[in-house]
Order: sequence, then C-alpha cells, then structure tokens
Amino acid sequence: MEHPPPKADSPLARAVREVEVFTVYVIESLKNGKRYVGFTSKPVNQRLNEHNRGCNKWARENRPFKLVYQEFFDNEKDARKREVFLKSGQGRKLLNTKIPR
Repeated sequence: MEHPPPKADSPLARAVREVEVFTVYVIESLKNGKRYVGFTSKPVNQRLNEHNRGCNKWARENRPFKLVYQEFFDNEKDARKREVFLKSGQGRKLLNTKIPR
C-alpha cells in the first residue's frame, strides 16, 4: 500500500528537506571517451543534463555524456576528499579497474 507524501509543513517533510546528499560522479563523453569526475549536491541526473547542455567550454566540446559511476556521501567534506582522490593518478587507476573503457 502506498502512502501519500507528507504535508509540506509536517516534521517529516522538514526533516527530508534538511538531509543533503552529496554525489561524486564520473561522466564519459560519447563523442571521444573522455571522462570527467565531479561533485554535486544536486540530483546527479540534473547535473548530467547541465553537462549535456554545455554548461562550460569543455562540456560543449565533449558532449554528449553518459553517467558511468557515482558514489553518495552524507557530508561535503568526505565527498570533496573522494573527488580529489579520483582525480589523482591512483584514483584514475582505480576508476579504470571499476569502469573499463
């Protein structure tokens, strides 16, 4: 049985709004196979759409993209730390084993 969503001013609705999820994601260009590691507090599909719309010069030149990997964190500090690691040599090596090209 499905339950109706909580009322907008209910304690449950307020608690849900206060929980913030941080995502470290990897997208891959369908044009040339280049990968981008990013971090966001937005829904990851929203961020993917921004990249596919060409949110910056690099994205415009390498779009379209597909999401190939994501990890979720409950705090920004851990997510940013993971993003920095995945952009390092060891992090790229790890990603290549998890997501073969």
